[in-house]
Amino acid sequence: MRVFITGATGFVGSAVVRELIDAGYQVLGLARSEESSKSLTAAGAQVHRGSLDDIESLRSGAAVAGGVIHTAFIHDFNNYGPAAEADRRAIEALGTALLGSDRPLIVTSGTLLAQARGPLATEEDAHDPSFPRKSEDATLALAARGVRASVLRLPPSVHGKGDHGFVPHLVSLAREKGISAFIGDGLNRWPAVHRLDAAHLYRLALEKNSAGVIYNGVADEGVATREIAEVIGRHLNVPVASKSPAEAAEHFGWIGRFFEIDGPASSARTRELLGWQPKQPGLIDDLDQPYYFATSVVSAA
Repeated sequence: MRVFITGATGFVGSAVVRELIDAGYQVLGLARSEESSKSLTAAGAQVHRGSLDDIESLRSGAAVAGGVIHTAFIHDFNNYGPAAEADRRAIEALGTALLGSDRPLIVTSGTLLAQARGPLATEEDAHDPSFPRKSEDATLALAARGVRASVLRLPPSVHGKGDHGFVPHLVSLAREKGISAFIGDGLNRWPAVHRLDAAHLYRLALEKNSAGVIYNGVADEGVATREIAEVIGRHLNVPVASKSPAEAAEHFGWIGRFFEIDGPASSARTRELLGWQPKQPGLIDDLDQPYYFATSVVSAA
């Protein structure tokens, strides 16, 4: 089967590309630059030039594929509304190309977008309507129209070598400010998953996908943010301290509103449905590795 992947050269998408190629799939990766094209070719994938804003390129890529995995998102937290709208349009374009077929579409969302009704966010919990990102609404609307579309929620920390997301940003802040901070008592929790475990889950979802299903790609149900700060402080040899909610905005900047969330999540139903069993190190064990502290890599987009 040929699989069309958006975000194919990203941190998660590149792991999905490798997972699928190693399993014998042909991969067609969306590339918006010559650099991305070369990266895909080197990985053994085919190249489809385009971008999330190029609706026709999305439709044509999906049209020639036996399945689609959408991992791309414009992570610009200063312009989140337009990024969310671009994502919604992209999902609709991909799904439209699959109408009338049984070809699967896997769309990426986040566990923090779920409106948890219990102590853990589960696959049964609906998308929180207050969030501007409408990935899940768009996907479930396609499923209602007959597309074999489903949602794969990722936790706020997808970790591993090459990570350039939230945790490396916290490392960079601690290095810059000489203090590794947490908010309040630091007992609020982040779920997490290793990128290689996440990549395997995408493949299982592709192979066993059912329309309208939500999967949670969670290995660690909830890691206390204070524990994250303590590992960072130990590696950088800087003090670990609490910041009050009032101090958090100034100290953390844009990441503060994410770092203060208590968002533990379960993947029990996902594991039951797909037989997924995470095998890679958890977040704290991974964060203990030197590659998280060798350089200060920051990405807010």
